[in-house]
Amino acid sequence: MRVLVVEDDVSLGGVVQRGLSEDGHAVDLERTLAGARRACAINAYHLVVLDLGLPDGDGLTLCRELHESEHPPRVLVLTARDTTGDKVLGLDAGADDYLTKPFDFAELGARVRALLRRPENARAPLLKVADIELDPAAHTVRRSGVMVPLTAREFALLHFLMDRAGDVVTRTELLEAVWDANYDGLSNVVDVHVANVRRKLELPGKPAPIDTVRGVGYRFG
Repeated sequence: MRVLVVEDDVSLGGVVQRGLSEDGHAVDLERTLAGARRACAINAYHLVVLDLGLPDGDGLTLCRELHESEHPPRVLVLTARDTTGDKVLGLDAGADDYLTKPFDFAELGARVRALLRRPENARAPLLKVADIELDPAAHTVRRSGVMVPLTAREFALLHFLMDRAGDVVTRTELLEAVWDANYDGLSNVVDVHVANVRRKLELPGKPAPIDTVRGVGYRFG
């Protein structure tokens, strides 16, 4: 899942970005209201982790804008404002959850997972193509009923491919969906991860249904 962290504290923002990346999310980091607006105009985020005290404005402004957008991401407010009145203002502005600083990263990770498990109206929560079944909520993959152990990043990659089953997906699209915006597009990281997913999905007499489209990318199904 693609996540935007909006936090002006350089150290804290880096910690949150690294932690969520290790959980398998593609995480971008912005430190200003203006930067966050630009990022949201370019990318489709599933979740925004939003500080309210930004150097160029109040994060509540962005929260309201996102809530009123055509395809609003989920918003988790992460702030030092800890009064009941502050929480009410945040939730009324459209936030889906509210966590105050200081916080335990394990709790933040759990709240992020809970928000991302909420089904989207436009997409069935369970993906199934032939004998491969991916459950985003349980974070599991099975082939012919056999559990397939994937890393968080491999799961995110397979999720994207299955969600676009039948379409040719470019390496750039995979990089943008599964890795953060600063990842080196010249790296062979996509090919390496696709090869790992293929190997794990293979069963005797059943190759993984991931085709390479030479010079372009991959097709699932």
